[in-house]
Parts: sequence; structure tokens; C-alpha cells
Amino acid sequence: MLVATLLTNPDRPILDRALVENLRNAWGGGAARWLDPGIAAEFELDARPDTFWQVWLDLQTIGVDLAMQPAEGRRKRLLLADMDSTMIREECIDELADEAGVGAHVAGITARAMNGELDFEAALRERVGLLKGLPESVIAQVLRDRITLMPGGPVLVATMQARGGHAALVSGGFTAFTQAVAARLGFDENRANTLHVQDGALTGTVVEPILGKAAKVQALQEISARLGITAADVIAVGDGANDLPMLQAAGTGVALHAKPAVQAQCAIRVNHGDLTALLYLQGYARDDFAP
Repeated sequence: MLVATLLTNPDRPILDRALVENLRNAWGGGAARWLDPGIAAEFELDARPDTFWQVWLDLQTIGVDLAMQPAEGRRKRLLLADMDSTMIREECIDELADEAGVGAHVAGITARAMNGELDFEAALRERVGLLKGLPESVIAQVLRDRITLMPGGPVLVATMQARGGHAALVSGGFTAFTQAVAARLGFDENRANTLHVQDGALTGTVVEPILGKAAKVQALQEISARLGITAADVIAVGDGANDLPMLQAAGTGVALHAKPAVQAQCAIRVNHGDLTALLYLQGYARDDFAP
């Protein structure tokens, strides 16, 4: 048995009852269940329709996301999340680079690396090298003035933990940021790269080995083993090419507002919803959300 989930941006509750019922009827689905009126609904069906991706594309034009997955085992026990442009709106290295006066150049490298056009590790070394001499104190300034949470993040983490889940932040960014963001959001643990600092300034280098795409999969495997669960019990979320192997290894991999090259290889894509989409995808209704 499969379940189809339709959802949209909670700030714009445009999901229409007629749209849901028409799609359910066209696909011969079961009764619709409203997870949040105007925002999220789901229904079960026996098989994946041949028209799924065409309907997905049509719904994208009106601001509605559509996902389909097995109904059984949807609720996961481990949340594995990327940080930059996923749990927060920004790319931390781009914000540091802006403070160093090389923002546009570094942002261009970041965009290409996240879309899989550049080797992640090499691109990270190049970008960190451009930060050489930046005062370490700028990190706290950026955290205070430039970093904003992605909507839905706090309730996603809190709800999964309230249901006995574990939450891990796994980033190709830097521990100076993941530690602060993880604490703010209530993650159980975090992993990232470490910037070298000497005499109060960044040296332009990072501790090796770099936490890249392979390390994210390793984190999934290690944390799952420690918790006594399997990859099938994991829901992972990310947006960049370095997240792709993690998303593909998880029981449910969600490409959230992801780069085109990443979306093209992911079965579940959320472009309009916020991080609460990960709760709706697991079958949680708004009334189930942690306060």
C-alpha cells in the first residue's frame, strides 16, 4: 500500500479540498485524510500511477508539493539533517566570505559545488583559503546578525524527539556554526568540519579529513548502529549534491528546496512546504506536533 501526500507552504494555505478529491478519484485512492486544513492531506492507493510525475509537475506550478511512498514504516526514529540552506536559510561560508570581502566569488563556488558541478572537498578548501586572516570573532557576529532558522525546524526536531526519535545535524559546514544551531534547535548531536584558528584569526585551512558526502553516509550508518536501528528507520533532509548519497541511503530522503541536480535524483522533493513537511510526510497531523 502506498500513500500520496499533498502539501504546501503553511504561510499560504492554498491546498484546495476539490483538488485533493479530484486527484484521489482519478487515481482510485482511499478516503482523504486532512493532516492540516489548507496545508496538508493524504490518501492511500494500491499502486503508483503512471501519471505521477506529470501531476507533480502540474502541481508545482500552483505551489503544491506531491510525494508518494510506502504507507508502512513511514514514521522514522532518526532525523538526519543538513544545516546550510536546510535547517538554516543561509550558507555559513558565504556569510563569512561576505565579511571578508569575497562574498560574491565564494557564493558562486558554493552554488556550483552544491549543484554537483565541482568536487565538494576541493571547493571547500578553496573557499576556506579565501577566509585566511578573518578574525575568529566574526563567527559570533555572523551567528548573531546573519543566521536565520528555516521555518518549521524547531517543531520538526521537537516532535520527533517527543515521539522517541533522535536528531542529528550533519553538515559539510563548520562546527563553530553547527554547535550553536544544534543547541538552538535542540538536536541531540552534530557533526561538521573544524576551521583552524591561530592567534585569533582563521588560518585559511580546515581540519582533515573533510566531512563530505561519504562522511554523511558514514554518520547515518554509525548513528543508526548505535541506536540499534537500520537505514530504513531514518528520514534525511538536505539540498546539495554532498547530501545526495545520504538522502538515497535513508529510508526516506527529502530534497528540500534542493538544487536541480539533486532534485533530479530524489523521489521526494519539497519545494513549497517548510520543514514541517517532514512531519506530514510521516503521517503526523498538526494536532500531533509538539508545542
